[in-house]
Amino acid sequence: MGKLFGTDGIRGVVGKNLTVELAFHVGQAVATVLQEEKGSAPVIAIGKDTRISSDMLECALIAGICSVGGDVLPLGTIATPAVAFLTVQEQADAGIVISASHNPYEHNGIKVFNSQGYKLPDEMELRVEELILTNAPMAAKIGGEIGKCRRGMQTLRQHYIDHLLSTVTADVSGLRVLVDCANGAATATAPTLFSRLPLEADFIHVDPDGVNINNGCGSTHMESLAEGVVAGGYDLGIAFDGDADRCLLVDETGAIIDGDKIMAICGAKLREEGRLNGNAIVATVMSNLGLHEFCKKQGIDLICTAVGDRNVLEKMLECDYVIGGEQSGHMIFRAFATTGDGQLTALQFLQVLRQSGRKASELASCCAQYPQELVNVEVSHTPGVKERIMADETLSRLLQEKEALLAGEGRILLRPSGTEALIRVMVEAKTTEIALKVAEDLADYIKKLSSEQHS
Repeated sequence: MGKLFGTDGIRGVVGKNLTVELAFHVGQAVATVLQEEKGSAPVIAIGKDTRISSDMLECALIAGICSVGGDVLPLGTIATPAVAFLTVQEQADAGIVISASHNPYEHNGIKVFNSQGYKLPDEMELRVEELILTNAPMAAKIGGEIGKCRRGMQTLRQHYIDHLLSTVTADVSGLRVLVDCANGAATATAPTLFSRLPLEADFIHVDPDGVNINNGCGSTHMESLAEGVVAGGYDLGIAFDGDADRCLLVDETGAIIDGDKIMAICGAKLREEGRLNGNAIVATVMSNLGLHEFCKKQGIDLICTAVGDRNVLEKMLECDYVIGGEQSGHMIFRAFATTGDGQLTALQFLQVLRQSGRKASELASCCAQYPQELVNVEVSHTPGVKERIMADETLSRLLQEKEALLAGEGRILLRPSGTEALIRVMVEAKTTEIALKVAEDLADYIKKLSSEQHS
């Protein structure tokens, strides 16, 4: 990837490495590249989450787009997958999402979808970066050639809700669910969506104030949801992240049902119905060994890609697979969406749960979960540090020693974050104690290397 776009668009701390000026130039560059491709003025949809900085960045993007002649469809506060869906429905040339997903409110991001609702191709990202980083001239329009910002587009969220409801073909009546909207984008659609289903839904964390998005809530902080589910006797808890492209669940006992278990349950149901193309589920290298064992027992092929829903989707498109995702809750149901969609995921799981006639805990017990420890090691922001650490020969030998210690009854994954100054150390083993010890030993050595690189 280039210098601006990471694995999930442009990310940064607003006012530091993600500025109004950068957003303005991104708007200009995206519109310029689209105009080069299309041969005429582009139309670009824009949606945002509830961060205090999202309005500011939206204004900058709109100004940049309009300054070079592009028109804008402002969708307001809405989920990331809704932007992808509405970009296609409204025949826009691209869709832009202003969000940093599950990250704290100080962060924000800019993600671009193409006209088919897929993430912008690498070659187009590189062209956008080239225009920005080289300060290439981008011709500003004058007079009647200046772009326009169309109004009244927020009503389009109802079209997205209608689309989600159209995917529910089974009876879900009688269920009681508690929904955590993470004080994020789901607050704009989830209450209406669930009110139109024949079930009982209550909501928490639905009062965004610009700074409380993902703060002690949502799919990264599920304690309050788990407590609420147990205390209220709900059948299921549903947690979204800030831009509602992730979904994790809580069973009636308060236990988390992660993306691996959701894939196992929904994938098995698709196979039962003869709809599991290629007899395969697409996951990532971060998926738990329990999912590997489940798929082996069920005779389902588990295809693993590098981390990132972009990589999952590419494999799904390449081989016409219909379900894939990540342990973190990014789930792609390709029959209905071009990207991960938390609200869609919740609806698909609710159908399977109701049809099974079982409790959520019983349904999730089909897929075991090995003890897993994930340690995020902070490293310097200096370019190249993560790459040099990962290439260290002594680290490589230490990794081999630890893998030999696990003796085939666990696994280790070292992975530099694509969006943050972190190296992630993931270890699975037969016991939590073994996994934690191996993870800490590796993390300590990475910290030492990082310190040496920084000095």
